[in-house]
Amino acid sequence: MITTITPAQSFEQKAGYVKTNLVSLRSYVVEKRNYLIFKRLFDIVLSLLIIVFVLSWLIPVIAILIKLDSRGPVFFVQRRVGRFGRSFRCLKFRTMVVNEYANTRQATEHDMRITRLGNFLRVSNLDEFPQFLNVLLGHMSVVGPRPHMHADCKKFSSLISHYKFRNMMRPGITGLAQVKGYRGPTRNFESIFHRYQFDAFYIRNANFWLDMRIVRKTAAQTFQILWLKATGKSKRSALPPSAQPQWKGSVKNLN
Repeated sequence: MITTITPAQSFEQKAGYVKTNLVSLRSYVVEKRNYLIFKRLFDIVLSLLIIVFVLSWLIPVIAILIKLDSRGPVFFVQRRVGRFGRSFRCLKFRTMVVNEYANTRQATEHDMRITRLGNFLRVSNLDEFPQFLNVLLGHMSVVGPRPHMHADCKKFSSLISHYKFRNMMRPGITGLAQVKGYRGPTRNFESIFHRYQFDAFYIRNANFWLDMRIVRKTAAQTFQILWLKATGKSKRSALPPSAQPQWKGSVKNLN
């Protein structure tokens, strides 16, 4: 009898990932009850501060720029997969021209659908700021696995076993995979797999101090990108070496 090893199984073996049943996986979240309550309180406080002191003026400014840049609505509202697989309406500033493939096709580098302003909003992560409203409503958290389109969630789940384990926590505006450099389109199987590994690692090891380190790292990367764009540096150098895609089953180097 010939046993065929799938690409996912091969990567799982290389990464030292041991499959466990879903009951065992669920325990990672159940055992963090107190942390999750505190995490929710933190989400409410931070999202309120951002909404009052940032979004109150940022939304009108960006809304005017979007309207001047291209036709269409200010916000892009898309159904995405939330905690326990529940669907929710995820908010973003619109970065593309209105098109029929917005809910099924990921944006790619040099995507013709992305507007001039949209490119800046995406690179600087400013397009994600309306999601603090999702955080306040309880759809999302400040830190957690990024929410997927339903089409992507279905596709990735067929490639990687237990992929929906990442849905056991509220999706986040930022996450461990993102500060490690895995942001933007998923170009190949490796990028899908490694993002999942970082998401799964985060859920298993989630704690308040890890959240604070991810928030601090995200803020530092965002300010650095804005500074590099303002000084005319190339897009390729926008992310520091520590944020380039890399697979390490640890957060010790998350300075």
